[in-house]
Amino acid sequence: MHGLSSGILELMGPLSGIRVVEVGVWHAGPGAGAILGDMGADVIKVETFEGDPERHFGAFGPMASTSEAHIENWSGVYEFSNRNKRSVCLDLTNPEGREAFERLIATADVFLTNLRGPTVTKLGLDPATISAINPRLIHHAVSGFGSTGPMADQGGFDSMGQGVAGLMYLGSDDPVVLQMLVLDQLTAITAAFAIITSLFVRERDGQGPASHTSLYAAGTWLAARNLQATALAGRDISTAWDRRAQSPLRTTFECKGGAIMGTNHPEHKFWPSLCEALGRADLVSDARFASTQDRLTNSHALYAELDPIFAIKSRSDWLEILSAHGLLFAPVNRPSDVLTDPQALANNYVTDFDHEDLGRLRLPGFPVQFEGFSAGPQTRAPRLGEHTVEVLQELGLNPDALQAAGAIPR
Repeated sequence: MHGLSSGILELMGPLSGIRVVEVGVWHAGPGAGAILGDMGADVIKVETFEGDPERHFGAFGPMASTSEAHIENWSGVYEFSNRNKRSVCLDLTNPEGREAFERLIATADVFLTNLRGPTVTKLGLDPATISAINPRLIHHAVSGFGSTGPMADQGGFDSMGQGVAGLMYLGSDDPVVLQMLVLDQLTAITAAFAIITSLFVRERDGQGPASHTSLYAAGTWLAARNLQATALAGRDISTAWDRRAQSPLRTTFECKGGAIMGTNHPEHKFWPSLCEALGRADLVSDARFASTQDRLTNSHALYAELDPIFAIKSRSDWLEILSAHGLLFAPVNRPSDVLTDPQALANNYVTDFDHEDLGRLRLPGFPVQFEGFSAGPQTRAPRLGEHTVEVLQELGLNPDALQAAGAIPR
């Protein structure tokens, strides 16, 4: 279990010794900084005096919760996006603030931003300007829709990315928003992957390439197989989900205590095994269900036979029975199930953290296990400007003088 203290821990993770300077807002960019911090990087978030707007943005829609803590300049989504960071408030339009920023950039390995293109240019955060300060620095930019093209300068959020990438039609014939920040998080993962790749290139060649990713790019990557199938077919293919229009070996069944889900078993081999597991060997010889096509044609009759059988026993019982017959089924977990799942806990996919403001929390861990280092949240998200003085002093600068010049808040 990690303790989430206000200070930055002495980390010896895979990215220990790497300094990341982030000028970003919301999640797709800052989420990448959080991931790099999960692996031990020193991530310094440079914020305006008002801070990242995500600090003031509470949960919404079905994710809204009355349990949001009443902490100044804090929200649950901000905590998620900004764990493992130090916060520095600097006015980048102030000459002294800019000078301090450039001093910070000179010490960094990575610069990360997801501000829009015109703002990046206006603030001098583009690759050419930043690289002139520190030629070995890795520059990574995140956008909504890409670095070129008619939408290049348009702001983008998760649901908009889902829209343009075709994700809203996966599993439904009507557009449906996935309520999980799926593209924000995938874009953050993609950005972290790109940054680590550029760091490797720098070690090999002496200089790493600037890189860019976007919500749109991450969305097309996520939907790659669906887009490929659409291209091969020359038309849109409905992926609307109807459990009774699936093979009984690849669908959901409701059991006592929860549902289960099967996978792509070769039916000619495993249909008899399923019937035997259910105690209904007679279904193998039933003419209505003799072939794969027969079972699809008569699916309503088939599921009228199968569903009541699954409803008799508990989920855990059925998983044990099906496994004993060589059939691959898994629980269909609700989010609350995941937080208490012994398999997730055993692998630290979810783990407990002590947060000085919120108490003990059970949160997602890190999806990769490193020998000798437990990657994942190491410190809580910083308060606005919490580390301004600390970082400026590390750079040999005088915080009082910068405050008097209006470069940092009073």
